[in-house]
Amino acid sequence: MLLVSSLVILAFSIWAIFRPADARVTMKATVDWIALSLGWYYVLTMTLVVGFVVWVALSKEGNVRLGPDHSRPQYKLGTWVAMLFAAGVGIDMLFYSVTGPVVQYLHPPAGEGSSAAAMQDAVVWTMFHYGIAGWSMYALLGMAMGYFAYRWGMPLSIRAALYPLLGKRVRGPLGDGISIIALVGTVFGVATSMGIGVVLLSVGFSLIFGLPHGLALQIGLVVGAVVLTIGATTSGVDRGIRWISELNLWSAVAMMVYILVTGETAFLMNALVENIGRFIVTLPERTLQTFAYEPDGAEWMGGWTLFFWAFWLAWGPFVGVFLARISRGRTLREFVIAAITAPVLCDFIIVSLFGNSALFQVLQGNTTFAELAVESPERGWYALLEIFPGAMFLIGLATLSGLLFYLTSANSGAMVMSNFSASIPDPAHDGPKGLRIFWAVLTAVLTVAMLLAGGVTTMEYATLIFALPVTIVAYLVMASFYKVLRMERAEREGQVLRRPSMAPIGGQVPARSWKQRLEQLRSYPSLRQVSQYLDRTVRPALDEVAAEFRKQGYDVEQEVMPDAHGIDEPVLRVPMDEFRAFHYQVAVVDAPVPMFSGRMTRETDVYYRLEVFTQTGSGGYDLMGLTRQQVIDDVLERYEAHLAFLTFSSETDTASVLTPAILPKDQASAIPRDASDVQDLDEDKD
Repeated sequence: MLLVSSLVILAFSIWAIFRPADARVTMKATVDWIALSLGWYYVLTMTLVVGFVVWVALSKEGNVRLGPDHSRPQYKLGTWVAMLFAAGVGIDMLFYSVTGPVVQYLHPPAGEGSSAAAMQDAVVWTMFHYGIAGWSMYALLGMAMGYFAYRWGMPLSIRAALYPLLGKRVRGPLGDGISIIALVGTVFGVATSMGIGVVLLSVGFSLIFGLPHGLALQIGLVVGAVVLTIGATTSGVDRGIRWISELNLWSAVAMMVYILVTGETAFLMNALVENIGRFIVTLPERTLQTFAYEPDGAEWMGGWTLFFWAFWLAWGPFVGVFLARISRGRTLREFVIAAITAPVLCDFIIVSLFGNSALFQVLQGNTTFAELAVESPERGWYALLEIFPGAMFLIGLATLSGLLFYLTSANSGAMVMSNFSASIPDPAHDGPKGLRIFWAVLTAVLTVAMLLAGGVTTMEYATLIFALPVTIVAYLVMASFYKVLRMERAEREGQVLRRPSMAPIGGQVPARSWKQRLEQLRSYPSLRQVSQYLDRTVRPALDEVAAEFRKQGYDVEQEVMPDAHGIDEPVLRVPMDEFRAFHYQVAVVDAPVPMFSGRMTRETDVYYRLEVFTQTGSGGYDLMGLTRQQVIDDVLERYEAHLAFLTFSSETDTASVLTPAILPKDQASAIPRDASDVQDLDEDKD
């Protein structure tokens, strides 16, 4: 996969460097064909993605966490939102925040230019292109990859998210092909953002340091950025990228506040409110708009909406895996709602303040600025900054903010691309340092190649072309994730099929005698006591269950997992071929001692519980005080509950390779309909 992806990118780069005219003409012809023949397909794909993620957030399965049920978020809300915003928004947004509104005012997709109607829609079109659709794509891939990585313990990758749909084929050529598509699309998306970034930043560096503006400076910025990227990515998410993300957010806030205070404050605030209102009202219409009845509709769509949709698609795997990486413990509802609101609102503020500041100049008759914003967007952006008081300070602040946008995207991109191209079983780990350096350098080579082949226009063409295969991945991910959410529903609803004697997964305490129940009310065990109970009662019980399972022909795995308290927690697993394995783990959990109790005193602040964990989290009950036979009974009840879930899943409309509707003959005996095959353990009463 690494070799094929690298060769594709390298071959394109060599072609663009040594045959730039041919590359530009060929890509232009391809983009024209896509815009004319497949524009509807891009529009429909993004519409379905938006609808799907909103449905997930509003459904009952929205409470499912990206991880076990007991998992909680790693980052505070403010830090998390800052990382969402900084990772998913590139310097390209600054580039288009001025040229986009000016172009849509002077040359709108429909109607007359320089009209009142065009003025109303000018900024809204740019807000639409940087709005909910793109972040919905990020949310789709992020929640799918995060779910399988943190809830199922699979690698953090696109192919893992397709396992319910494709089964073991995700580990073969088919899975490699999907990973190559995602990886190549990601590299082109990041390279496009880097290329637009250096085009914009080169103007800022030229103004600040007096350097000659041109291709040489742009290539020098790419080389310098690679060096900084290598240094930052090797420090990982918790250090380099998180710090840059937070600094990025604060610098952007400072820039926006400066523009708002020193600019036309009243006009900008009125326009911001009106822009957001018009965006909300017209969102359904714009989402499905193809301009089929406009003479130049396909050309406009190819240069604007289709390019942005392709850009979001290309960035989807990259940003999705990064968002998943920082969102462990969040619920699907929280993840989706945050992704399509908080960063989008920040985008709206930036686009509206820059865009309306530019439109104000156009309305005042500044035709020189208007022409510059259309013909040379990077110069138009800085020309707008030069109009504000304290222009050099603002230019310096804006260049710093743009540089941080650029570095955040490059840092995250190198890390994510190394994760995609490496085999990393643990989703908490990142790709090796050498691989991150390799992708940082290769992305820089591709960026330079597209700069030589025609600059920003060539980058737009390449993004639109290479994002086309990624649409197939989006449809596969939606189908796969839909199946797994139906499985989550089946697990919840399947409890009705269990016999009354079975303990529901919801956490009902195993049956105890009345004396045990009374004793438990007065018991707040120490760490030493739970450790002794584990050794004397729980481990022998699990050993006895495992021995009987093996005696009757089952494949059983036993292991221990060290915890933060220094205690080895026993784990019993029963693999079931391509079905979800049975998982029974006894973990030490500390809990606060209540202020009230039967003894009415408190000798310590915490006590310790032995809770049963399945793949999806804690059962919520304590094993302390049970006899060995009662622990054995609990294992069997859990096993029966797991089989009931598989049975219910196969009898409802949730067919997948994990829970097929019709079991193959060679697997029918591997998944019994109940646990009667191990009933001999029930007869060995203490």
